[in-house]
Amino acid sequence: MTQPALIVAGPTTSGKSALALALAERFGGTIINADAMQCYRELRVITARPTPEDEARAPHALYGVLPAAVAGHVGWWREAALEAMTTSRLPILCGGTGMYLRALTKGISALPEIPEAAREEARARLAAEGPAKLHAALHPDDSAIRPSDSQRIARAYEVLLGTGRSLASWQREAPVLPPAPYDFRAILLDPPRAELKSAIATRWEAMMAGGAVAEVAELLRQGLDPTLPAMRAHGVPEVAAMLRGEITEEEASRRAIANTGAYTKRQATWFRHQELVPTAHLHRINARIAGLTQVSERNAPELFSFLHEAVDAPQHRP
Repeated sequence: MTQPALIVAGPTTSGKSALALALAERFGGTIINADAMQCYRELRVITARPTPEDEARAPHALYGVLPAAVAGHVGWWREAALEAMTTSRLPILCGGTGMYLRALTKGISALPEIPEAAREEARARLAAEGPAKLHAALHPDDSAIRPSDSQRIARAYEVLLGTGRSLASWQREAPVLPPAPYDFRAILLDPPRAELKSAIATRWEAMMAGGAVAEVAELLRQGLDPTLPAMRAHGVPEVAAMLRGEITEEEASRRAIANTGAYTKRQATWFRHQELVPTAHLHRINARIAGLTQVSERNAPELFSFLHEAVDAPQHRP
């Protein structure tokens, strides 16, 4: 018998957490974080992590488990997620970091350990030159990486330094870590752009009123490397610039909302074009889940028909 596992994926502010919580309560599941930034301990408010009240309603895992001084990565997350999944009747993987989810459903390619010297050089060049200039130094195979994606650029550059090969060439090889042994079913939220845009602005106002500035101030007090993933979480660079007196609060908000909106567009495109699970195991919702009242067998019969097949059927397999 293959154990079922649900994936609740989609762009930022699409309502993944609300849906995952409703499903965890209804089916007795454990919500496992699949958002790279929500892993960081210091970033509860600015990453919109589940509240303590939400966490009390259903089991949650991998939220706030890493200090900001540590750089999380896909290999670490996969191992931690698999460990959390073994103790859950129904793992519900919730998040918008597509590469993390893909590492479970498709496996990870045979990329060797990168020497620390290569990592340090990549970080130093990124900090000194900026992502666009370092992008020009990548292997031609990695030219598809966006010139503004500093994290992937640094990763591709350290791989090139450490192995003499492009990141893309390693990723094309057969996975050294195979797909996880679960019967994965995925729910993809894909709301209209206008709904996401409005939700992003509303959430940002709530974050600023709810302690986001204090969170970023604490990060700055730690004197962390600015190239660390936590220091590049959406909203952190903008609020940091505001605290340094470089821009106004109004400008920080404008930039953060715009940058988050551009990111949700890229997320939605990625999920539309990546096959995390076979089409027959995918349920798409072209709307934003704004609250738990939307999620019931009465008002979402197609969703629950899909869920009953996903959750109940495997239990009767030989």
